[in-house]
Amino acid sequence: MTKAELLCLLEDALDVPPQTLTGAEALRDVPAWDSMGTLTFITMVDRKFGKPLPAADVLHCETVKDLLRLMGEASRLAA
Repeated sequence: MTKAELLCLLEDALDVPPQTLTGAEALRDVPAWDSMGTLTFITMVDRKFGKPLPAADVLHCETVKDLLRLMGEASRLAA
């Protein structure tokens, strides 16, 4: 998947307006990134790619780019 496609999936999961995220954002600056956003992200990746993410991996992420990396890895494993 392309970066744009992954960003779109993330925006949808976090219920933020389309084309809001660029990848450069710190997660602490994304209002929707809270405990519910974290769970929604993990669930979305599992459903979309059939790859459950360890919560510890997600909790170590500090930027949207870090989340995109996890999503990219999951999408490659699903292919």
